[in-house]
Amino acid sequence: MQITINNHQYEANAGERLLDIARSNHEHIGYFCGGNALCQTCYVKVLEGNDLLSPLNEEEKALLSDNLIKEGTRMACQATIEKPGTIRVVSAVEEVKQMFEQEPVQLVGYAAKMGWEAMVKLPDTLQLQAKRELDLWTVLSDVLSGIGDAFIPIGRACLPSCCSNSANCECES
Repeated sequence: MQITINNHQYEANAGERLLDIARSNHEHIGYFCGGNALCQTCYVKVLEGNDLLSPLNEEEKALLSDNLIKEGTRMACQATIEKPGTIRVVSAVEEVKQMFEQEPVQLVGYAAKMGWEAMVKLPDTLQLQAKRELDLWTVLSDVLSGIGDAFIPIGRACLPSCCSNSANCECES
């Protein structure tokens, strides 16, 4: 099946999390906590194919406001593909990037909106996180893996243009 993340198309399979597809393709989605529903940086807006994804789970219901849910927002670390079809999503970080490039003044309103939506859900978020039993070593490993994954696109961006699309770069200096 096809999934489009930030206007880039990839192959995907049922059972895969949106976050894992993005990570394996070095796509621009936040995931500081490594997919443990802690950091809330992996928000995506589902533009098409929401019915092909898993239903909202307890974590998403606790962390996402009703307004964000109505807008089609999901947490990429929690949403999995359940049915074949076409899915299109845009990440929150990509939306912010586009706002910055096209009309930076919109960032003020966006930040205020997202801050408000987080504040509305703060009691539910705290209650959820307080009752969760997380394995500290697994979370730490996931966080370090996420940080390591972030260096891959940075490294690619720093390579000479002749190397940016090749795993075995043999540029001549």
